[in-house]
Amino acid sequence: MEEIYIAGGCLWGVQEFVRHIPGVIQTEAGRANGQSNITNAPYDGYAECVRTQFDPSVISIEQLMDCLFEIIDPYSVNKQGDDVGEKYRTGIYSRVAEHLQQAQHYIDNRADSDRIAVEVKPLLNYVKSDQEHQDRLTRCPDDYCHIPIDLLHKYRQQD
Repeated sequence: MEEIYIAGGCLWGVQEFVRHIPGVIQTEAGRANGQSNITNAPYDGYAECVRTQFDPSVISIEQLMDCLFEIIDPYSVNKQGDDVGEKYRTGIYSRVAEHLQQAQHYIDNRADSDRIAVEVKPLLNYVKSDQEHQDRLTRCPDDYCHIPIDLLHKYRQQD
């Protein structure tokens, strides 16, 4: 199992989308690369993100990037859907240099790479979000989400 941190705007929608992707084992809503280690502190530079544990024998970083690009506007700076602000920026964060190299390679090989605003950076710190934010759209499916509902559940297995 490996771990990567995915920022794609509001973490509720990103977590709901990512948790159903084949090969993803576990997700946790949180904040990456900010300046405070207190969960209820102001965002102070953090990006809302989803800590994503995945099986690399089932899904690759490139495939995870494909999935991220399905749900974001990769050209938008600090904005996804109606959510605006630095905390809604898009990014990939990891403690594993190879993950970052693969993510950057994915971006660099796109024809529009010079316009893409997705940051790829080492994970400097991470704070788990409060319990009320964990699996929020599973518990409260009618809450706002910037991801259209048909796309939000694209990978969800039918019971």
